[in-house]
Amino acid sequence: MRGFEAFGSERHAGLSGNGVVIFTVWRSKSKRRAADVYIGNLALADLTFVITLPLWAVYTALGYHWPFGVALCKISSYVVLVNMYASVFCLTCLSFDRYLAIVHSLSSSRLRSRGTMLASLGAIWFLSGLLAVPTLLFRTTVNDLNSNRTTCAMDFSLVTMNQRHEYLWIAGLSLSSSALGFLLPFLAMTIFYCFIGCTVTRHFNNLRKEDQKKKRLLKIITTLVVVFAICWTPFHVLKSMDALSYLNLAPSSCGFLRFLLLAHPYATCLAYVNSCLNPFLYAFFDLRFRSQCLCLLNLKKAMHGQMSSMSSTLSAQTQKSEVQSLATKV
Repeated sequence: MRGFEAFGSERHAGLSGNGVVIFTVWRSKSKRRAADVYIGNLALADLTFVITLPLWAVYTALGYHWPFGVALCKISSYVVLVNMYASVFCLTCLSFDRYLAIVHSLSSSRLRSRGTMLASLGAIWFLSGLLAVPTLLFRTTVNDLNSNRTTCAMDFSLVTMNQRHEYLWIAGLSLSSSALGFLLPFLAMTIFYCFIGCTVTRHFNNLRKEDQKKKRLLKIITTLVVVFAICWTPFHVLKSMDALSYLNLAPSSCGFLRFLLLAHPYATCLAYVNSCLNPFLYAFFDLRFRSQCLCLLNLKKAMHGQMSSMSSTLSAQTQKSEVQSLATKV
């Protein structure tokens, strides 16, 4: 039940937080930066994933029994992978945008145009959807007669009936998703930030107002990348070790496999937390985002006050008409 409550808390925080981010980015059209658009898409990826959390919460609470059928098994698993790819690709584009803005500020105007940004967003979502397709093909419900449970798992019987070949498929897909969805983008981001760090150290000692804004935005994006790495590293390490055990390149003893099995739910929960943390990181580090959120909250309060006032007025009018009606009857 604790796992169920944890998933529930993540869902509420993720829905409200990412919803506010998307609304804030959409609302500030006149002041919207390229970084804001990437952040909005990052929030959209997180929001679509958070919607599937109740399914995984029930799955965990029932001891990994999947009662929702094949279609939801495929779709929810697909959404998880699309979120993982879209999140890391958005962060990579954010880092590249900051690299161009700070290291090549004079010569990168064409690369940072609106058309290039929209093309990169299209590429992010297309690639994310494409790389997650194997999940749609191979994820299905598997009935375990011994435990009388139905699991949502990968089934490679469509492509092979040979156990050795099945192990190769499991290891290949697992390692490739970790490489493309974590390791390579993270290496690219690290390189960008090395160049940015050198430039900031050399040139931003006497900061102008515009440079201060750049540095503040850089701090936000750096924090997002670091938190992403902290949240997702344990998940990918465990997944890669499991994949390597299928290739006999990692220990395959009962004790080691039991450790992977016990650690997996905690690593998964930590990875899922990342989808809920990002909005609070924006609010903590970005003054402009915080002020826009406060404006949104004030607008909500004003609307609530207006609705209460209208309700009171209608109630008074109703009471008045009832008194008049009663007087007429008397």
